[in-house]
Amino acid sequence: MNFSESESYLLSLGNEVEAMKLGLENIRTLLNALGEPQNKYLKVQVAGTNGKGSVCAFLDAICRSANINAGVFTSPHLVSITERIRIGGLDIRETDFARFATVVRETSEKLLAEGSIEYRPTFFEQMTAIALVAFAEAKVELAILETGLGGRLDATTAANAEIAAITRIDLDHQEYLGDTIEEIAAEKAAIIRPDAKVVLAHQLPDVERVIVARCRELNVEPNWATDDIETKSFDPGSSGPFRRSIFRTRRQTYPEVVLSLLGEHQLGNAAVAIGLAEALQDLEVRIFEMDIWAGLGSAFHPGRIESDGEFLFDGAHNPAGAKSLRRFLDEFVESPITMIFGAMTGKDVSEIAAILFPKAEYLILTQPANPRAMTAKQLIEYLPADLKTAGVTLTGSVSEAINAADKLVSPDGIILVTGSLYLVGEAKKILNN
Repeated sequence: MNFSESESYLLSLGNEVEAMKLGLENIRTLLNALGEPQNKYLKVQVAGTNGKGSVCAFLDAICRSANINAGVFTSPHLVSITERIRIGGLDIRETDFARFATVVRETSEKLLAEGSIEYRPTFFEQMTAIALVAFAEAKVELAILETGLGGRLDATTAANAEIAAITRIDLDHQEYLGDTIEEIAAEKAAIIRPDAKVVLAHQLPDVERVIVARCRELNVEPNWATDDIETKSFDPGSSGPFRRSIFRTRRQTYPEVVLSLLGEHQLGNAAVAIGLAEALQDLEVRIFEMDIWAGLGSAFHPGRIESDGEFLFDGAHNPAGAKSLRRFLDEFVESPITMIFGAMTGKDVSEIAAILFPKAEYLILTQPANPRAMTAKQLIEYLPADLKTAGVTLTGSVSEAINAADKLVSPDGIILVTGSLYLVGEAKKILNN
């Protein structure tokens, strides 16, 4: 298969959420047939509700500063499927992606034909296998794996990571992970293995109890990311979004840190990344204080409070993400906001709308080109009763929404694209073209 054919084949396997099958038997059989590529390098697996991708971005940047050849597997992609697999800070080349996708497809079909697996590996299972094989060929020293959904039965868990990290846990994907936050926490805490190092973000008390119980059951010491963080402006009169911070861990102090990723919530994500870097030091990976400092200041994570001209992108797809974005808007954005909003079915649109919609001068509701996307007519049912705005526009496509925003936005205003990473990705692709 060439790149176009490989992409079309993978997408034909179905939406990565709707068509997924949670379980590890298939992916383990597939990886075994591929020669166990995951056993050829050290691995970090990151789970959680929000912040997983940011932690991966911070740790990847730290590794680049330390001249460590690292591979990163994240999801979803925004513009190109190659964004999901990064080696040495660069997206995988299309020719390499196609080559590995062909190997994984042929292996999958062979296993299915001989009855070694019950069903054709899903989109996410094959993507995980492609990434792990690519990392092995590139001889990476470290693979950084973002959990797709949950943890216990997610395909990335089959890699048996030596280091596990869990970011902040909140309610999300209840239809797959459980109705209560304790059930969701148990699914995510299941990535912790008996012989793994564990780095944890501080959590709600009910969540912490679940995680601590898992660690106690496996006789694993939980290493909590530092919350001893002092943050200041560059100078007393500064009001910009970039602040210098001091992170104090049990091991040392990291002064004058300026995070490249925006938003107060990134302080906690940076703390988890620091904890992971220190865990890697314990495994004799050569990472120094300067590498951590530099990596935190150079990480890039597209689609998460990302500014590009008059556009601001943020995939705030659940209430916790919406609250983080709202805090950023309240503190740093004084310009009138024209908001383009779209969401997937099953999301808590009512709460997200109550958090974000009051910030909009103009609100544009739209439907991304995704089978799980809600229509604008469905979204309008969630408008807060007391919402005060200059106008609400319903559109049937993202391109139509962008055109409407161009006409409505104030001369000194910004266009905020939010509510779903699928929406952000489609908007960026349209604007790039």
